[in-house]
Amino acid sequence: MTGPLDYQAAGVSIEAGDRAVALMRDAIARTSGPEVVGGIGGFAGLFDASRLTGYRRPLLAAATDGVGTKVVIAQRLGRYGTIGLDLVAMVVDDLVTCGAEPLFLTDYVVFGTLVAERAAEVVRGVARGCELAGCALLGGETAEHPGHLGADDFDLAGAATGVVEADALLGPDRVRAGDAILALASSGLHANGYSLVRRVIGAAGLALDAEPPALGRPLGEELLTPTTIYARDCLALAAERDAHAFAHVTGGGLAANLARVLPPGTGAVVERGTWSPPAVFPFIAGHGGIGQEEMEQVFNMGAGMFAVVAADDADRALRLLTDRGISAWHAGEVTQDPDGARLVGAYRI
Repeated sequence: MTGPLDYQAAGVSIEAGDRAVALMRDAIARTSGPEVVGGIGGFAGLFDASRLTGYRRPLLAAATDGVGTKVVIAQRLGRYGTIGLDLVAMVVDDLVTCGAEPLFLTDYVVFGTLVAERAAEVVRGVARGCELAGCALLGGETAEHPGHLGADDFDLAGAATGVVEADALLGPDRVRAGDAILALASSGLHANGYSLVRRVIGAAGLALDAEPPALGRPLGEELLTPTTIYARDCLALAAERDAHAFAHVTGGGLAANLARVLPPGTGAVVERGTWSPPAVFPFIAGHGGIGQEEMEQVFNMGAGMFAVVAADDADRALRLLTDRGISAWHAGEVTQDPDGARLVGAYRI
């Protein structure tokens, strides 16, 4: 040691942090409605709760999540603009399963070495996701952890709060045998199963910049496809049609997530033959030698969200989703047999 130590010498740049905040300020401001009090820079974000006085019995809903090891793909490609969309989707799409409208989200982004432009790109993606979800990016933290993370390593997580009228709460209590199960198409892998995906591409020697004919575009571009943000579409379905529950297909796969919205004494049958999984799923399965059961326990297989609706409203619900630009189809039904959720038949080729 040749002189006194300081924070910069320890690997933390306060100047880079300040520059990052300046670069992301406008994007965050675009998510703010009249309920947001003040701007970024305070110790806490403020949200005017007087908006809730119009509710008879408001229930607050909360959800938190991250994007897992999908960040490794973004890091390897040096592309940081869409990973924030994944974060918002993973959080708010959980939140709306009970019918809650997302009010605000807070994020936490940490880097091994804080590069202001890179940090701002990540957070601008979060802000864009909040715009799409209709919620405010109320606050957050951008941190630098030298010695704990590698220079190019980063991670992010978020938490959101929403509100739902008590008598509009969705979930197992509303679900009945005979209800229709609608599947809402995913944009691809979303943000689950990337530890397995990375293992497959590593073992198979696949390059992220390769363009496999089966995918029709570079592998890395496919893997970074942002997760679909269903929040506003689910809320529209709940407001305008007889929706009973939503199941966000994340970790655990198709059957396990659908089972979470089934009341005791019921089951569900989903017909695989009602859709064709996008090309990325057979691509991963083929290169990894992964069986169907494992694929369906890890990945969404092209169905990112299930909507459980009254059978006599299913066609109108599908039209509403189609009009909103969401590809959806009638995938199955809730049964009286208490055998959980199961998939039957074979996928359409």
